[in-house]
Amino acid sequence: MRAAKTVHRGSIDSLCVETLRMLSVDMVENAHSGHPGLPLGAAPMAYVLWNRFLRHAPSNPHWWDRDRFVLSAGHGSALLYALLHLTGYDLPLTQLRRFRQWGSLTPGHPEHAVTPGVEASTGPLGQGLGNALGMAIAERHLAARYNRTGHEIFGHDTYVLASDGDMMEGVQSEAGSLAGQLALGRLIVLYDDNHVTLSATTPITFTEDVGARYRAYGWHVQEVTDGNDLAAIERAIAAAREEATRPSLIAVRTVLGHGSPGKQGTFEAHGSPLGADEVRRVKERVGWPVDRTFFVPEGAQRHFRRAVERGRALEADWQRRYEVYAREHPLLARELERRFARRLPERWEASLSTFPTDPKGMATRKASEAVLQQIAASVPEVVGGSGDLDPSTCTWMKGHGDFESTNQAHQEVQGAVGGSWSYAGRNLHFGVREHAMAAAVNGLAYHGGFIPFAATFLVFSDYMRPAMRLAALARLRSIFVFTHDSVGLGEDGPSHQPIEQLAALRAIPDLLVLRPCDANETRWAWQVALEEHGRPTALVLTRQAVPTLDRTRYASAELLRRGAYVLDPTAGATPDLVLIASGSEVTTIVAAGARLGAAGVRVRLVSMPSWRLFEEQSADYRESVLPSAVTARLAVEAASSLGWERWVGARGAVIGLDRFGASAPGEVVLEKLGFSVTHVVERALSLLETSTASAVRSPLASRDGRAGG
Repeated sequence: MRAAKTVHRGSIDSLCVETLRMLSVDMVENAHSGHPGLPLGAAPMAYVLWNRFLRHAPSNPHWWDRDRFVLSAGHGSALLYALLHLTGYDLPLTQLRRFRQWGSLTPGHPEHAVTPGVEASTGPLGQGLGNALGMAIAERHLAARYNRTGHEIFGHDTYVLASDGDMMEGVQSEAGSLAGQLALGRLIVLYDDNHVTLSATTPITFTEDVGARYRAYGWHVQEVTDGNDLAAIERAIAAAREEATRPSLIAVRTVLGHGSPGKQGTFEAHGSPLGADEVRRVKERVGWPVDRTFFVPEGAQRHFRRAVERGRALEADWQRRYEVYAREHPLLARELERRFARRLPERWEASLSTFPTDPKGMATRKASEAVLQQIAASVPEVVGGSGDLDPSTCTWMKGHGDFESTNQAHQEVQGAVGGSWSYAGRNLHFGVREHAMAAAVNGLAYHGGFIPFAATFLVFSDYMRPAMRLAALARLRSIFVFTHDSVGLGEDGPSHQPIEQLAALRAIPDLLVLRPCDANETRWAWQVALEEHGRPTALVLTRQAVPTLDRTRYASAELLRRGAYVLDPTAGATPDLVLIASGSEVTTIVAAGARLGAAGVRVRLVSMPSWRLFEEQSADYRESVLPSAVTARLAVEAASSLGWERWVGARGAVIGLDRFGASAPGEVVLEKLGFSVTHVVERALSLLETSTASAVRSPLASRDGRAGG
């Protein structure tokens, strides 16, 4: 039993609730921007949760076994900042006064690693629920893997505050469905059921029975009919904490903008400041000083700040228990400490293979599979799965178990698939839920102690883009594995053949996109991904086989670290033409380069697996790979040509794909759409002719004697 802490019921509760409300209103009004309605309505449930249930340590926001709180309704950030300030996190009142201002610790929507105590970057609705799913998976996995009899090192809860808007977004439905399937009993969602969204009341767009939907998902569902009834909210949270085998939804009926005489219960209280006159009326209603802003009564301050000592006591008790655990299980403890310190095991990379030269080669997804097995054996924090595509993405870690509840309700399913599943398994089965998959992987990264990955076909990255964008914004250590990376996948046709997706991924700031050309570049792509600490990585892999290049003839695949490199360094420093490609098209330019060389053309071959890594190299290195004096540059990539103009220059050219594909065998599609060796040679010769003619006509070229008429 995990009983709630009993506290005095009296005016101090009301005072604390109103303090949360008025601080939130003052933040929004002072910034002339924000969302006052949710804090006014949801403050009572937030107060009960943070004051009576949440196990956290304001003096150490990174304590491993703290409860996680995710404000999925991130537009209500003023409420979260008020809670963090009042309970003693390193968020002074001066930062509340700077709400939504340049360089403040109180941005418009919560941002992880910006504000102490903020567990996830939220705002795009539904994402926080997906993140919380990942956090709850993280807790169950760590508990199953590391807890021992008499030593419960992990046993924390994940709480979410969600809105009507969250409940409408599709990612929330995916996350809710999977959480029920996984029987994540330590996941508790407080649903701020206020029947209002930004532009209207919900009867216009949203009249479904949310509770019934969640019951169908397998959740424990409760309703609190009065959002100001602290006792009822407390009973509901206590009951949810007692529910061990089902996640819990508590629908709390609130009034958006509670206490605002002119705006409560309307969309006008949602996304705009109340206005000075309305703020005065709100404060007068509860006897608050109308001539003071950011006022914190001394009694409320003392009451909230008790969280600091409670947190220290909780953490100290846990630390004592952990020290006993570490003495009895030193290897496990050292592994945990390394994981949470974000250090990879010593010499983990020594197990990674070097692939032999092979003209037939293998698909880079298959090379990835081989590397992933080696990584899984030596890096236990790597966990992940696919959107029901393990056989195609080749991302199942053999012998490392499948993450699933062992509840009796699931025994029949487990028997049917022949598995012995538990929460200790490292393979996550997301089902056909790409959006929630990406959000949950981010949740695992937010939680700490994991390097998580998600896998699907590249074309379905469209479903994952919102979560991937947030992973980049929050600089998470998430890895996204995308296979079937071009029209080369073949017969499935244009609905499954990616065109614009590669350009779309490259457009996301701080997302590292790697498209390796062969098995050895794939091995190094995985190593780079695991060594990245401050940003997510997307691995883009082929369905079809590509030759494994002879690295005694061509440059080391380790040069993938630099984003682009001269593949044939012995070809000379003054080429007539530079051929550039990524992924499977590198094979094409290698063959084209051989033909052109036989015809007397001096060709430089450049493999460019990552634009971003190349951008980060010194100007001298970039010049050494793509010399500015060589204007005849031809890029070849079976994807949108958008962006390649930066690398080929004004006089270069691109063989790209700015149309949809077709259903046919992959090699046929590639040839028909211009990705044959013959076509590359023809375009290269044509480019050389044009470049030579331009050079002859150039007055500058004539003056310096390098070309003349």
